Amino acid sequence: MISLRIPQELERKLDSLAKSKGKNRSEIIKDSILEYIKNHSSEKTPFDLGQDLFGKYSADDRNLAKNRKDSLKDMIKRKNEKRRSN
Repeated sequence: MISLRIPQELERKLDSLAKSKGKNRSEIIKDSILEYIKNHSSEKTPFDLGQDLFGKYSADDRNLAKNRKDSLKDMIKRKNEKRRSN
């Protein structure tokens, strides 16, 4: 069993939320703690959080982040071919 003290304003907000959801205070607090644990149990790095977005919207190639070396090689190859043709 855990007991805690919260400011009156927070208690009023908790009561209001519990009433609107048809739950009691304990249920709301338990749900909140479970959600907090779920969201913080495995700390992710900023890279992990944005990994699916890197290179996705700034170029036509949606796999740019994964294929960056191949893309760079192709770009250099085209540039060199262009120089040779001039």
